[in-house]
Parts: sequence; C-alpha cells; structure tokens
Amino acid sequence: MDLAVAVILGGAFQKIVDSLVNDLIMPVIAMLGGFEKIEELAAGPFTYGKLLGAVINFLLIAMVLFIMIKAMNRTKTIVSKD
Repeated sequence: MDLAVAVILGGAFQKIVDSLVNDLIMPVIAMLGGFEKIEELAAGPFTYGKLLGAVINFLLIAMVLFIMIKAMNRTKTIVSKD
C-alpha cells in the first residue's frame, strides 16, 4: 500500500515539476538567451496558471489519499479489537 501511495504522489509531483520548468524557468532562459522577440515578452510568456493548476491537483490527490488511508487504518483497528 505504501508503494502505491508513493507512486501516485510521485506522478502528481512530477506534473508540478514539469509545469515549473516549462512554464516559468524555460521562458526566463529563452529570454536571457535572446530566443524571443521583445513584443512576445510584453504579452507575457509566463503561464503560471498551469503551475497553479498542477499544485491544486496535487493537493487534492494528497487529500483524497490521506482520507482513504486514514479510513483503512481505522477499519484495521476496529477489526483487530474484536
């Protein structure tokens, strides 16, 4: 069970890292490298909404997993007391 939780949370966290790199770090590197025109930079290359969506997605997944594991542990203690 622990491994399954780790894989699920790892996959969700990978989306956060991918969004951070693609939406925030790479535009800065492109801007410093001179790969984009000044007009395109004025429009805003940073899509921080995708990063925020990935963070919210991760938090929701973590909350659901926490609730599920807490319920499983509660049922184990109830069954073992009887």
